Amino acid sequence: MTYKVLVLDPVSEDGISELINHPNYQVDINTGLTEDEIIKIVYDYHAVIVRSQTKITEKIIQHARSLRVIARAGVGVDNIDIDAATKLGVIVVNAPDGNTISATEHTMAMMLSLSRDIPEAHKELSEGVWNRSAHKGVELYGKTLGIIGLGKIGFGVARRAQVFGMKIVAFDPYLSDEKAKESEIEKMEVDEISKVADFVTVHTPLTPQTKGIVGESFFENCKPNLRLINVARGGIIDEADLLTALKEGKIGGAALDVFEEEPPTEMELLSHPNVVVTPHLGASTIEAQEKVAVSISREIIQILENNTIIHAVNAPRISENISKELKPYINISSHMGSVGIQLMKQPPNEIRLKYHGDIAVDDTSMLTRSFIASLLSPHFGEGVNIINALYFLQEQDVTYKVEKKGKTKGYNNYLEVELSNNEENLVLGASVLDGYGERIVKVDEYQVDIKPTRHILIINHIDRPGVIGDMGVILGKHSVNIASMQLGRSNEGGAALLSLSLDSAVSNEALEDLQSIEGFKNVRQVDLQL
Repeated sequence: MTYKVLVLDPVSEDGISELINHPNYQVDINTGLTEDEIIKIVYDYHAVIVRSQTKITEKIIQHARSLRVIARAGVGVDNIDIDAATKLGVIVVNAPDGNTISATEHTMAMMLSLSRDIPEAHKELSEGVWNRSAHKGVELYGKTLGIIGLGKIGFGVARRAQVFGMKIVAFDPYLSDEKAKESEIEKMEVDEISKVADFVTVHTPLTPQTKGIVGESFFENCKPNLRLINVARGGIIDEADLLTALKEGKIGGAALDVFEEEPPTEMELLSHPNVVVTPHLGASTIEAQEKVAVSISREIIQILENNTIIHAVNAPRISENISKELKPYINISSHMGSVGIQLMKQPPNEIRLKYHGDIAVDDTSMLTRSFIASLLSPHFGEGVNIINALYFLQEQDVTYKVEKKGKTKGYNNYLEVELSNNEENLVLGASVLDGYGERIVKVDEYQVDIKPTRHILIINHIDRPGVIGDMGVILGKHSVNIASMQLGRSNEGGAALLSLSLDSAVSNEALEDLQSIEGFKNVRQVDLQL
């Protein structure tokens, strides 16, 4: 069979030579097309390759009747309608590792340019102005570099900065104490970094949790000579708050390669004398472009010929050969991951999954992947799914173990997961009950019966008369209706756990009021995407 591949954006031809020279592939390079022009020719292609210029819309995917793979020669997939691709069974892949060195080196280049005022000095001298006294820089040696996000690029920056003699402090929810110590990095929260760092660079994905993570409150506490670098994603640093901080002299400067809107339109920020800017050049090296092209070429071949997927950024449809009996356990596994990560203050560094009963005989990899994908999604966004969940987990040095046993007392099938880090340990148990559906039946040592719903409240407390009434008064005051409630307790008057299904979310003010009830020790809200 001959597979047809359409290249819609300029990519390294040396990088895709494996496809071009492969006897089973026909590669057509046709760049600069409009959506309508693509629709006219895409119908019989099996794979499409893009960079960032061409948008792959739902309309294009709908007309590509043979399409199995959309490959992005790079990391970001903002120009691809991933929901439409997933719905239509098209796998979207990227090359997450190809630009690691390029982005790392560009971060260092931006940091050095910012510290020595190189762009402004170059501009003046090229215009005939010799003004040495106006460009007094600062050394990197002896300074403290704060790194927010310690993936491969973050660690690459840390290692290079240490060679310059910089002290490294960092925030990453998955950075273990052992790895930090081994790497001579001091773990800190983001607000702590703002108080001690001379330079700060961000290297996280853009998710609801990381959007604006460097913003007004960060600038209120930072050193007045702080210099910021962003070669990751626009939006991690709040541009409006950054401009205000620059105008008010709260920070020393910023070096930006990425922006909330690209091309950017906020010229006041771009033209500020203390700002260095480049047009999203983090991955723009000859070597990086070749690496990403090689990566996606090989992955296209693996998918089309062997159904092997390494770097998918969307979850494929669940195959029809998965039994009907197993599907609800996939759902409850996903819900357990969401509940688990929201009940813990910090992400786990160890995961233990136990499968009991008939499901232990089946292939449980889909359950494991569904659980881990949901567990990781608050920190990694839509980029993590059941295909690449284990890859992400491995990158964070989180260990996981799977145990399979016979039937457990009271349930035909039972799932249990234990999550632990240096300070916390959480146990969740779940099953699918005949006639009742999915249920979380255990939280730590407490037996419960929690149906996964949109809004759930979990409360550790001391079992005393009147505590339920006090809680009801507060929820009523904040117009929150209780749909159902379960109480688990160890003994009368002792430690207990309340679980409530609610019709709406609980505000932060209401949570504070609940926390003030005598005997309430830990009030946690869980929101599920159903």
